[in-house]
Amino acid sequence: MSLDASPVIVVPATPTSNGGLHVGHLAGPYLAADVYARYQHARGRSVIHTTCTDDSQSYVATRAANLGVAPADLVRHSTAQIAQAFSVLGATLVGLPPVDETYRRTVLDFVTAQHEAGVFELRTVRFPFARKAGVCLYDALISGSCPTCLAQSSGGACEACGHPNNFDELLDPYYPLDPTDDIEYREVEILVLPLERLRDQLADHYARHTPRWRPNARDLITELMAGPLPDVPVTVPGDWGLPAPFPETPGQRLYPWIEAMPAIIYSTWWSAGKLGRPAERTDQFWLADNHPTVVYFHGYDNVFHWGMLDLAMLLSHPQRYATPTVTVTNEFYELDRSKFSTSRGHLISATDLLDRVPRDLARFYLTLTAPEFQRTNFTEADLQIVVDTRLVQPWNRLAAALAELSVPDGTVLPVSGAGRDRTQAMAGRLRRHYDDERFSPSAIADTIATQLDRLARHRIDPDTVADVLAQAQILLAYAAPILIDVTDTLAGAGVRLRVDDGAVDKVTMFRLPMLPATFGQSGPVAVSAAEAAGPAAARAS
Repeated sequence: MSLDASPVIVVPATPTSNGGLHVGHLAGPYLAADVYARYQHARGRSVIHTTCTDDSQSYVATRAANLGVAPADLVRHSTAQIAQAFSVLGATLVGLPPVDETYRRTVLDFVTAQHEAGVFELRTVRFPFARKAGVCLYDALISGSCPTCLAQSSGGACEACGHPNNFDELLDPYYPLDPTDDIEYREVEILVLPLERLRDQLADHYARHTPRWRPNARDLITELMAGPLPDVPVTVPGDWGLPAPFPETPGQRLYPWIEAMPAIIYSTWWSAGKLGRPAERTDQFWLADNHPTVVYFHGYDNVFHWGMLDLAMLLSHPQRYATPTVTVTNEFYELDRSKFSTSRGHLISATDLLDRVPRDLARFYLTLTAPEFQRTNFTEADLQIVVDTRLVQPWNRLAAALAELSVPDGTVLPVSGAGRDRTQAMAGRLRRHYDDERFSPSAIADTIATQLDRLARHRIDPDTVADVLAQAQILLAYAAPILIDVTDTLAGAGVRLRVDDGAVDKVTMFRLPMLPATFGQSGPVAVSAAEAAGPAAARAS
């Protein structure tokens, strides 16, 4: 099998199959990962953009209990909803891989190799149990106060401060499915992954990579590394998730966060096969000798799990695997100043928004307002105002001005020296925001809007149109990972959209399609500026 020297594996966080995706999910890891994957593909890189559903999470069990449905039925329904959301977003994911026998074999082979290598240790730990229900409480099955920041928290890790809280560490714990049920503590023998044993390897990785992380995520890793690193459960007493394959822990389940890393390795293999790159080994693309560029996209609340635990799973494995090269985190996206929440029904579904708002316009707004460094807020009123003023109006002014020119489409026009200089300056600015060192889709969207407004205010006539078009052409090339429909329309019409340094000395005359209003028209944009401007403009084109 022939593999590219350095494929790019783009991994947005695995969505939990306890509901569909909401707008907060899109503005977090999923749209950013798609923009990154599309740009890398435009650069000529071999890209595997992949994720899979996180079916074993206890959040599936608790959500199913609240809805009165079987967890397996909830998984099937939610997986279909998640796949639909990715489809209407236009994500370059080739689909969601099935959680089938190959998935299970990949996960169990991965952890069995670690077990045989002595990576895990048997520990007696103190777990909270719901007395009447007889249920072991971990992750979504327990709520209380975070022992680090005192905020309300579920088990596993605190959404507010990001610190882990395993076993009996939550303060004032209760069973969320029945808060009246008393809590009792029992000693249970389980397998754990002792992160402290991996301190030196973790520290070496962080010294090389976290200087490029966003500040809040980097600060959390610094906080965690300053104290004793925790033991993470490998197995838990429970009745949902994969049965643990270890003789020391009969009847226990694999802790879902332990499952996540080999699940992504499987997902990469499955996605590569769909892209025409089959491999016999399911871990082929993650082998260190293949030198993949691995890029993670996840929320701040998952920094411990994705940024430390998954890394520890790779570092501790007897097989040498690649580790993430780039890690892009996001903060919470809020709806009317409160965090999106599936459990509280405080959300707008991704499919609902994209059914009512044209996809390019939704992608632009969610990219522009993405919570990259701090929480940001979504309202539909703001979406309409911002998109209309910063994207639709300047775009359509430029499109109308081009439609009025009598220069025939396909005419080759010389670009002036000043035009080349400005085109290169624009390309350099946009390329900077795409760089791994400072990847910022929000800055890309803001730059697109700023440059578009500048071009729309430019005097456009037969003498200046070449310089304007050269700049518009490079702007569209760098906007293509966000504005996917309108740029597909232009590329299909023969407009050259390539990400390069903008050093062009001639350009072929083209016109822009008009963008639709923010609400009321969805789907690809296909209306020409000449058609929208009326008969006179149509004759001019």
